[in-house]
Amino acid sequence: MNKFDVIVIGGSAAGLVSAMTGKANYPDKKFLLIRKEKDALVPCGIPYIFGTLESSDQNVMPLGGLSKAGIEFKQDEVIEVDRKNKTVKTASGEKFQYEKLIFATGSTPHVPNWLKGSNLENVFVVPKNKLYLDELKSKLNNMKKIVVIGAGFIGVEVSDELNKCGKDVTLVEILPSILGKAFDIDIAREAENTLIERGLNLKTNVAVKELIGTDKVQEVILENGEKLEADAVILAMGYTPNTCLAKKSGLELNKLGALEVDSYLRTDDKDIFAAGDCAAKVDFITRKDTPIMLASTAASEARIVGMNLYKLSVMRSFTGTVAIFSTAIGDISFASAGITEEESKRNGFEVTVGKFQGVDKHPATLPGTKKQIVKIIAAKDSKIIMGGEVIGGESAGELINVIGLAIQKNMTVTELYTSQIGTHPLLTSAPTQYPLIKAVENIILKI
Repeated sequence: MNKFDVIVIGGSAAGLVSAMTGKANYPDKKFLLIRKEKDALVPCGIPYIFGTLESSDQNVMPLGGLSKAGIEFKQDEVIEVDRKNKTVKTASGEKFQYEKLIFATGSTPHVPNWLKGSNLENVFVVPKNKLYLDELKSKLNNMKKIVVIGAGFIGVEVSDELNKCGKDVTLVEILPSILGKAFDIDIAREAENTLIERGLNLKTNVAVKELIGTDKVQEVILENGEKLEADAVILAMGYTPNTCLAKKSGLELNKLGALEVDSYLRTDDKDIFAAGDCAAKVDFITRKDTPIMLASTAASEARIVGMNLYKLSVMRSFTGTVAIFSTAIGDISFASAGITEEESKRNGFEVTVGKFQGVDKHPATLPGTKKQIVKIIAAKDSKIIMGGEVIGGESAGELINVIGLAIQKNMTVTELYTSQIGTHPLLTSAPTQYPLIKAVENIILKI
């Protein structure tokens, strides 16, 4: 039997990063990564294979780093984990022994069982499967009317990409606004207006009743009775943790179906870790279980797993998920971190909100200057920053990371207000009107 010190099941963001980090921290250990697929796609880049990228081949995560680091790779599927004997068995019949095991099995698209017609031809999902997505893209080439159900980030980005390719796209969302779990309505409305200006059809605050067709889908029936013609339907209704193997192995799952883990990402078996979409998440602010699934979060968890495999450190623990999102619609970026104003109130927090609109370069007459809106949510009593939302140009993607760090470090609005920043005419707003500083100033003045 082949023996390895560490075996990683799954090879997307969490699998690759946990293996690489583990090998870097424990270079004398023997690592094996087992993945069912030959090629793994960059998760966040998947929507762009439908338009911006010419082919999914341009969105493949290379394996060169694994071999260079001395990590063995096997394309196969793990079908059984024997925790007592510490072995895994693959579909090809091979067995491997481990000291430490990492579950990085990711997630699968959610298709609700109540949705009638979801099994019709030309009803698709958006998995992280290159072969499936290549076939989907090929089929969509000959279709005109596309209905996308679900306006989270995947739904919005896929819709925008197909719209850019000249498709007649209608995006349907049950919540009052698109991206409703990441943004407050005032920020989400800006994103909606941008999509509408680009020619997308939006249907918000309405549920889908059923999909109609003989063999192929032909119509989408909404709860309000409206009928939408459809050559194809794309279900972007979220993802569920891929934990079938973990459940079969007797590992504990939470109420959302994810693997229960502690702050070091250990499961209830001390020699088995989990990271990424298959691992349970606890919200940094509310301390509740959360279904957040992000490649950036997966990579962060994977680094902690890799460091803690053989030696735990309180400095290497995961203190909760700060949901940090960003996307771009055309040349306008939308980003959020932490908790929204609406969600904070639903959870019983008393908050104070600061908002400021400026520009992302200075002077504003510079070419390519975009308006920049920053919204900050802070606890009313402690003044600790709990959340933030940004609209702007390309710099919004990095600015939200600054806000995310402020949330993780429990910074107060005063600490952020008095922090030192660097500015440049072509890269940032003016130091005198820096939207992030002005937004927290707005909170301080209110308090």
